Amino acid sequence: MKVAISVLGRFHAFDLARELDAQGVLERLITSYPRQLGPRFGVDPWRIKGLPAIEAVHRLWQRLPVARRDALEPTIHALYERAVPRHLPREMDVFVGWSGVSLAGIRAAKRRGALTVLERGSAHIEEQTRLLRAEYGRFGIEPRTAHPAVIDKELAEYEAADAIAVPSGFARDSFVERGIPASKLIVNPYGVSIDSFTPAAVGPGRLRLLAVGRVSIQKGSHLLLEAFAKFERKDAELHFVGPIEPEIEPFRERLADDRVHFHGAVPQSELPQAYRLASAFCLPSIQEGMAMVTIQAMASGLPCLVTPNTGAAGLVRDGVEGFMVPAGDAESLRDGIERLAADEARAAQMGAAAALRVRDGFSWSDYGLRAAAAYRALLDGRCAPDSPLEIHTALAS
Repeated sequence: MKVAISVLGRFHAFDLARELDAQGVLERLITSYPRQLGPRFGVDPWRIKGLPAIEAVHRLWQRLPVARRDALEPTIHALYERAVPRHLPREMDVFVGWSGVSLAGIRAAKRRGALTVLERGSAHIEEQTRLLRAEYGRFGIEPRTAHPAVIDKELAEYEAADAIAVPSGFARDSFVERGIPASKLIVNPYGVSIDSFTPAAVGPGRLRLLAVGRVSIQKGSHLLLEAFAKFERKDAELHFVGPIEPEIEPFRERLADDRVHFHGAVPQSELPQAYRLASAFCLPSIQEGMAMVTIQAMASGLPCLVTPNTGAAGLVRDGVEGFMVPAGDAESLRDGIERLAADEARAAQMGAAAALRVRDGFSWSDYGLRAAAAYRALLDGRCAPDSPLEIHTALAS
């Protein structure tokens, strides 16, 4: 089996490429990144076809004002997408393309007889749009969603691809509910660098909640601020690590609290220490495919307070590795914080269970093995293997 991958940017495509190469099945990684960066992510640069001129344009586009950037989104995607068919390898059994920029690659690969897999990191794009509009609309805000032309292209990709790979049951269900057959979906949860994210030897000695990722309405940051404001323990702290979206400023002003700390974006190399300084992790997202930060937090030994919409259902089992609360519900979120604070010994036990959980099937190596097994099954005319999320949930019940 020979696999070609295509991605605008990086995402987790480099992790997939590295693991497939370790298995001897990666034929080529097509990316806008220059191939010289491959070793930084553990990928053989000679397996990479880099398109750095497109990446340069991509980065300039990202610096434009929001309105201009949104208007040009289809143009930037098309610039990359048109280049992909020219760089497909001669020998290829499987083509894996990232959603939004893979329609031309899928069609070209199918003409060569290859199996085509679309990687989608979030819910179905129409469900993603619906969820965001509903939550942002509660505050009279129009969310940033994909350009209509990008949505139309992605819907065409869903139709054209032989299979769609998603990272969670939440994402899978969003496709099934919109008419995509379950048999077309591969559920393969992401991995984590087990060696990088490890539990602290000693806890912080107080309730220190951590949220990692963009501070935004999509991530439920406004709900976390509201829930924490109603939590009256004076020695507790809430730390946000990640860039702050302008939409959050009104909530910061209205819910100002000396116990809340905003650290902004930090280098990836500093994230393990941020987790080790925390006692619990919170991510009340409105919509995710599967938040990698949740897996990182679990590997770091933190109990997790999350919503099903983070894609963590089946990974974080309620009362075992943390607590699951409904999306969009600040009161339930506050109750979750209260439960973490009320029994520190139980919280520590859940953190230890979380660390063990991700070490049983959620490394990047595990992710790559599952991906290759799914591709082989589909090439043989069989269904993709069950997701470990479903397997573990069944065993727990």
